[in-house]
Amino acid sequence: MNVSQRWLKALAPSISESAEALAERLTRTAVPVDEVVWLGEGLRDVVVGRVDRVEAHPNADRLVLCAVDRGQGEPVQVVTGAPVVVEGAFYPFVGIGEALPDGQVMKRVKLRGAYSEGMLCSERELRLGRDAAGIMRLHGDFTPGSSIIDALDLDDHRLVLEVTPNRPDLLGHLGVAREVAPGGQADLVLPGFPGHVRAKSSTHKAETEGTAGGVTVRIEDPEGCPRYMGAVIRGVTVGPSPEWLAGYLRAVGLQPINNIVDATNYVLYELNQPLHAFDLNTLRGPEVVVRRAREAETLRTLDGKDRELDAEILAIADAEGACALAGVMGGEASEVSEETTDVFLECAHFDPKRVRRGARKLGLDTDASYRFQRGIDPEGLPNAIQRLIELVLTVAGGRLDGEAVDVNPRPAGRTLVSLRPTRVDHVLGVQLDRDTITECLAPIGFEASGTGDGSLNFEVPTWRPDVEREIDLIEEVARRHGYERLPSDLRPFRATEIPEDTYVAALDGIRDFFVGLGFLEAKTAPFWGDGGQVRVLNPLSERESSLRDRLLPGLVQRVEYNFARGRRDVRLFELGTVFMASGAAKPEEEIRLAAIATGRRAPPHWSGNDADWDGWDLKWILEAAVALADPGTEVRPVDGSDESGSEALLDQLVAVTPDGRAVGWGGRLRAEGLELPPWAGAVWGIELGVRAMHPKPGVYRPLPVYPAVERDLAVIVPRTMVAAEVDAVIRDAAPKFLEDLSVFDVYKGESISEDARSIAWRLRFQAVDRTLTDKEVDAAMRRITSALEEKLNVRVRGA
Repeated sequence: MNVSQRWLKALAPSISESAEALAERLTRTAVPVDEVVWLGEGLRDVVVGRVDRVEAHPNADRLVLCAVDRGQGEPVQVVTGAPVVVEGAFYPFVGIGEALPDGQVMKRVKLRGAYSEGMLCSERELRLGRDAAGIMRLHGDFTPGSSIIDALDLDDHRLVLEVTPNRPDLLGHLGVAREVAPGGQADLVLPGFPGHVRAKSSTHKAETEGTAGGVTVRIEDPEGCPRYMGAVIRGVTVGPSPEWLAGYLRAVGLQPINNIVDATNYVLYELNQPLHAFDLNTLRGPEVVVRRAREAETLRTLDGKDRELDAEILAIADAEGACALAGVMGGEASEVSEETTDVFLECAHFDPKRVRRGARKLGLDTDASYRFQRGIDPEGLPNAIQRLIELVLTVAGGRLDGEAVDVNPRPAGRTLVSLRPTRVDHVLGVQLDRDTITECLAPIGFEASGTGDGSLNFEVPTWRPDVEREIDLIEEVARRHGYERLPSDLRPFRATEIPEDTYVAALDGIRDFFVGLGFLEAKTAPFWGDGGQVRVLNPLSERESSLRDRLLPGLVQRVEYNFARGRRDVRLFELGTVFMASGAAKPEEEIRLAAIATGRRAPPHWSGNDADWDGWDLKWILEAAVALADPGTEVRPVDGSDESGSEALLDQLVAVTPDGRAVGWGGRLRAEGLELPPWAGAVWGIELGVRAMHPKPGVYRPLPVYPAVERDLAVIVPRTMVAAEVDAVIRDAAPKFLEDLSVFDVYKGESISEDARSIAWRLRFQAVDRTLTDKEVDAAMRRITSALEEKLNVRVRGA
């Protein structure tokens, strides 16, 4: 949103701060200000020139010679190719040795045998608009040689606001002035126009149908249009806007078009109320009907494009067909032109969802749709149409035909919100009495409406649809009181008795684990192309036409992105939601964990390069992740008889629940499904569901004070036997003081048959209350050896 400092001061004369100070205050209390721009930047050398004489160029048909009075005595000659130059008219002029805003310095040049002593400028050359086809004519009476900055009221600053979706009231100068004026709402005035024509107009109120100036106005879709106002002005003269009006529009970055259209844009930016003017002679009936468009109905909009409509789009129609897209754009057939003599002025409140749906469907984004989608003030319509009527009468003449009409099938009421001062103290940490709270809220339109049981009641102004609850009012109190005045010290608090959500606890533990391994958390978009099970009804593009049912493909894209930039070592994980089709109206959702790793285990170091990730790393990570995400699940290799794996993986592992259900996978991704450079290593990935768990409370264990005893045990097992089976038997047979158990060697070679292998285990025994004796440890080892021989029929190596 572009805001003019001069415009703000016209609406609130009490504002005396500089543009920079206003920007700082707005950023601190309301919305960020991205930029402050002085409109006169680069225009100090530009003056007003009057063309006293225009003659044809003797050697060129498309050039003319102009005698320009620049206020320094004799006129200078300027050669220009502008299509129309009017004698006696005023134009921006830059002389020899002077510069344009882009830094270009004017020189004396010879064009087809005639010298040019300067240049008459276009809007684009002065950075005041987009028009570069002709020179910029100034409408009004000026003094030759006067500064263009003064002539166009460019001694002004533009504040570029980043208005958040919850503050639609700041999309108009009046709303911004309310925020920054010292007295707030009480300081606001609507200034008069030069030559202001006052109009004493009455309004005809109707529920669904009424008339204005002989035009029937009817609402057939009250959900899409809760309120519609209209008025007829006859005998207008369409032409260029006066410079004061054009200057206000240029100050906010708009290009003047004509006095009627410019009047609607002026009120739009002043009061945040989109308006539209129809050429009354093009409205058949004459009628104005707000209804849903009909299937296959077409409309050529103001941008010259033919658009096909449907019943989801809200249209403004006359007696025979659509003539505008409600809240979005007008139609070309009813556009105001130089031949227009009578106009119908529209001022309406359209449903934000309906406007958003129509704008997206047709790919249109306009100033009007931007505001309607965020919500406008339904009670601001009468002021807006009255302001527009008087502005049109002032700049275009004519007369108001009869009463304005106000069709209002569903009058909106005011919202009442209660606020407890004790709650303000609890949330903000500062005690504010009732008078202070009221003084914070009253300037921005919140009217006190009595008191309740220990609370204050406030009527919420209709231009603040975002304020619905007590906490919203507390936020308003905080920013008006001043965030910098709130205490920053920690206050006493009582820990909650509500246990942490089990999902939150599980996800936090998983994040800590992967971050500790050097993985980075990724957040990929939940949309896919055609591969997902759940289609999106209104996709933004074909690449986002369905919801994902897996996480790994999104991480694969991130790995390929890194490969394309020469990064070989990548490790990422993601916790996100996947969506599966179901028989119900809504898809099934599941929180999953996915991780992907490729390249080296550790960053390169001068002491030596680490090896690449391999299948053993993957197995350990998957087992650790399963312990955090779904305890009780077993990780095992996928053999030929197991159909639980993923076709995208090789060297697979599967996580299986006790009832045989596969809940996760891990393995090496198939190279043919990836865009791999020649130097890339193997890419390993896992994916599994995260189950809601009831974490066990932490138990305190003192640090051991007695020494540990370590013993090694080598077991010869068949090649088909996994180490986990041996691990389970050892743990089951070992006494309580078995502190740790781990594999430290695998051997295949001499003295071991080809269908067997030797796995060496290191057992660590340690008691918390005494020093273990050799007798106790030897007994434990004998019990473990016997259990292995009896239960697994394996032989202890060396026994």
